[in-house]
Amino acid sequence: MPKLLSIVIFIISSLLAILVTVLCSLPIVLASVIKLLVPVPALWRRISTFADSMMWCWCQSLALLLRVNPDIQWDINGLKGLEKKNWYLLIGNHQSWSDIVVLCVIFRNHIPMNKYFLKQQLAWIPFVGLACWALDMPFMKRYSRAYLLKHPEKRGQDIETTRRSCEKFRQRPTTIVNFVEGSRFTEAKRIKTQSPYRHLLAPKAAGIAFTLSTLGNQFDKVLNVTLFYPDNQAHPFIDMLGGRMKRVVVRIECLPVDETLRGDYFNDKGFKRKFQLWLNTLWLEKDRQLDKLRRQYR
Repeated sequence: MPKLLSIVIFIISSLLAILVTVLCSLPIVLASVIKLLVPVPALWRRISTFADSMMWCWCQSLALLLRVNPDIQWDINGLKGLEKKNWYLLIGNHQSWSDIVVLCVIFRNHIPMNKYFLKQQLAWIPFVGLACWALDMPFMKRYSRAYLLKHPEKRGQDIETTRRSCEKFRQRPTTIVNFVEGSRFTEAKRIKTQSPYRHLLAPKAAGIAFTLSTLGNQFDKVLNVTLFYPDNQAHPFIDMLGGRMKRVVVRIECLPVDETLRGDYFNDKGFKRKFQLWLNTLWLEKDRQLDKLRRQYR
């Protein structure tokens, strides 16, 4: 694609994406004001249902925007058997902002609306922050090990946020999305963190262990999702907006939620070791799968 044409498509796509986001966020923001002013649980549930329908409209709009690039190829495996009436915990690797777009588009008609664990900084983005709050998405404030050593009173705050959010998710079928690496993958981060994987950062187990412990009886499946952009690994989100995205590869594995995944992660050392082994084994297989996909699409 000529560079000038790509720049034009990028500008148009970006403006349309912003417009769609604002139009879908405004009704949610207005509903969230009512939610703040009228603390009635029954009304809150109706507002949450309305907010989910507006998020579906946003996902549908993104799917239409992606048609600006008619040559994009979708290689998706594993959607069969998913249902909107079920509860899911979705975990996956994280490479780019495009991951959120891809997950919203491919799952919008198959599972309940995705609820993301978001970084605290996103709460201050106009329209988006308040809309995400109305959608009951938890905002997580992560602290470095050095910071926690100086401020031990902050330890465990993310877990408390997770607990409060999980209580809301009991009320209706929900998909909780957690990028367990905690950050978007880059080669520099992989080296800096001494990740034992070739294409992934090491996963963080505490958040999903606590989520499974709190909502374990309601989850029907864990969705283990692998995302890969064979031809656009450097800047997938920019390439997606610029019409240069060529292929999107998604592999979905449905895993059972059994008693071995539920326990006291913070006080039971035996369970903690078993859970970390389970997650690390998943990540090792995901790393091998990405290696295989790289060879397949080379």
